[in-house]
Amino acid sequence: MQTAVSLWPLLGVAVIVVGFLLRAHPVLVVAAACFTTGFAAMMPVEALLASLGRAFVKTRNLPLIYLLPLAAIGLLERYGLREHAQAAIARVKAATAGRILIVYLTVRELSAAGGLTSLGGHPNMVRPLVAPMAEAAAELRHPGLSERLRQRVRAMAAATDNVGLFFGEDIFVAFGAIVLMQTILRGEGIEVDPLHVAMWGIPTAVTAYIIHAWRLRRLDREIERELLAAAGKAAAGAAAPLPTGGQP
Repeated sequence: MQTAVSLWPLLGVAVIVVGFLLRAHPVLVVAAACFTTGFAAMMPVEALLASLGRAFVKTRNLPLIYLLPLAAIGLLERYGLREHAQAAIARVKAATAGRILIVYLTVRELSAAGGLTSLGGHPNMVRPLVAPMAEAAAELRHPGLSERLRQRVRAMAAATDNVGLFFGEDIFVAFGAIVLMQTILRGEGIEVDPLHVAMWGIPTAVTAYIIHAWRLRRLDREIERELLAAAGKAAAGAAAPLPTGGQP
């Protein structure tokens, strides 16, 4: 006989979605979601507060772990990390924005497949190093890069990190999602080998790598086409005859 499961505690998820859509303060949104879920599950107020207190005590050192690397990256940026990265890549004549991001995609996906998920990241790798290097390569080959193309290069740098991490870590046998799938399947009486599950992630990772590398190659062609079109319009405007004044 199956026991009915109440779905009312899932209202906390709706609170988080609505709060982030309204751009409310993240701490207030998370606290409101916790109280909504607790009340929907009919938890006593004392038990709910005790649960929040235990969670806070267990994770109170996590902000320090995240803030220390950010402080180090900020100090490096203050002393010219981005400028040095741009100057270094400017000396590589064959470099393009797409090629640099393909190299980073390769390194990110392979390192994530080996369990080194913290090797990259948006705040500690993409913003101070990868994005400036890609911008410098695009600016070197196509001077006068527009702000729209500059933002496009930055967005593709961030997307490259996401793709490499997301699909690369699925190959790592000790990845949390693989362990979770094994636990759920074991609860249903199905025994699977975590290594076997990880091996099935390889075709997806390879496919994602090929598709995103193709998108990065298209990025180079998109930059070139837009700048050529802008140069053609400027040349046509310069060659147009000036209007003559005076009465006929």
